Amino acid sequence: MKAGKARNAVPKAQSGEVVLLSGGNPQIPKGYGDDPVQAYISAMPGWKNEIGRRIDALIEDIVPGVRKAVKWNSPFYGAEDSAYFLSLHCFKKYIKVAFFNGVSLAPPPPGESTQKNVRYVDIHEGQFDEAQFADWVRQASQLPGERM
Repeated sequence: MKAGKARNAVPKAQSGEVVLLSGGNPQIPKGYGDDPVQAYISAMPGWKNEIGRRIDALIEDIVPGVRKAVKWNSPFYGAEDSAYFLSLHCFKKYIKVAFFNGVSLAPPPPGESTQKNVRYVDIHEGQFDEAQFADWVRQASQLPGERM
């Protein structure tokens, strides 16, 4: 390895383009509020962009005054400051949505986690169950959020 060159260097974007990390997730700087979340959504590639916009709109409709942030290159949504109930992350073939208190949802999202209370739903192209997702958001926003 040459001196001065980081082993895991992240590729640099050309003139304002957002870099997609190797797994397909947009690299967005940490930030609080709607602007960084909208930057993330705008950078979601292909069909994921439309689903990202729909997820964001659903959450805003269901949770008035929702708190938003981007941390660890993922958007987070919460019902109160610094306590989040949901995040999402892009992969090459799907969007992974984490419900931080997902074991308390009825029915719980199908994806299990190594973390006791977290449950996931993977959204693949053409397979977004908007009604079920909205129901999970309603439930999750009423539960205690995860402080991060």
